[in-house]
Amino acid sequence: PSSSAVTSQSTSTLSNNDTGQEHPPRHSRTMSDADYLKQSSQLGNLARPQVAILDFGSQYSHLIARRVRELHVYCELYSCLVTAEELGKHELTAVILSGGPNSVYEEGAPHVSPDVWKLIEERGVPVLGICYGMQELAHTFGGKVAPGQKREYGKASVSRVEGCNSPLFDGLPEEFVMWMSHGDKLHEVPAGFEKVAGTSNADFVAMENLKTRMWGLQFHPEVTHSPRGKDILKNFVVKIAKAKQDWVMTDYANEFIEEVRAKVGPTGHVIGAVSGGVDSTVAAVLMTKAIGDRFHAVLVDNGCLRKDEATNVLKRMRGDCGVNLRCVDAKDRFLGLLKGVTDPEKKRKIIGGTFIDIFQEESAKIVEECGKC
Repeated sequence: PSSSAVTSQSTSTLSNNDTGQEHPPRHSRTMSDADYLKQSSQLGNLARPQVAILDFGSQYSHLIARRVRELHVYCELYSCLVTAEELGKHELTAVILSGGPNSVYEEGAPHVSPDVWKLIEERGVPVLGICYGMQELAHTFGGKVAPGQKREYGKASVSRVEGCNSPLFDGLPEEFVMWMSHGDKLHEVPAGFEKVAGTSNADFVAMENLKTRMWGLQFHPEVTHSPRGKDILKNFVVKIAKAKQDWVMTDYANEFIEEVRAKVGPTGHVIGAVSGGVDSTVAAVLMTKAIGDRFHAVLVDNGCLRKDEATNVLKRMRGDCGVNLRCVDAKDRFLGLLKGVTDPEKKRKIIGGTFIDIFQEESAKIVEECGKC
């Protein structure tokens, strides 16, 4: 079998709801380069114009992509550390900078590379920065970002500046409610930018530079607690960036299936770890549609699952969805290693390491059963 694998791990910390009620980000935590690189989840379509979302580790990054796709606009999610070479392969309609848990002024904080900014300038691509993304715009172009007197987490009333005719707020009233989740804030806009909105807690919660076609928002328009947030995103993606509303998720499913068939070939096999959650189930079903039983799904029962969860996953994925799934009963092995361990971090490492060992063991068994391909 090939060494390819579909994993069940999500690259986002977004919870099952999209309300914005996850725990506030910890601004003191700095993610490593490796962490950010894991955020990338490109769909891999070079032919279709796209909105590129650069992910700085926000709990809402995948929700931004969802909102754009709900507009029937094609978008892809990249690591914020994506290179200009990689991004330049695509026809960019717009770039959106996500939020993130860090402070832009701290050592080790992630930043868009100078070459990517050069690419954006050369192509005249419009940019929207959200939360950390706005602060990244300000930091990059000479504004001042610093801690606020108090963190802001929850709904806030946003007021447009008097006479504001920003295209980003087209159709919105003078005041509207948006969801805030930040500790730092903008204290001074960069040269060339104008303040377009503020709140009682922050003077600058929206800014724009019409000449360079750049906009920044301190709030999160992508969550459902921002009632007019979808209108703002539509104004940016459709009205400002002129993105075509001609894409549906079904197109991606079909494109993915054809891409898998081309990569794996007529005789290759693929091994994938599944949990039975939404992400891995969708991936497993698509892989099965692409190559049938040559996709080998592996579910590891570590003894920490919910009651009857392994049985239910087997019934749903194998019985209802027709996935070639095997379940490894490793409860005793995991629980034996965890016995007497009280430190959460040690538990996490034991579970993660043991899972990898078991998955590799099962992979070797599948290779032996199927032969070299």
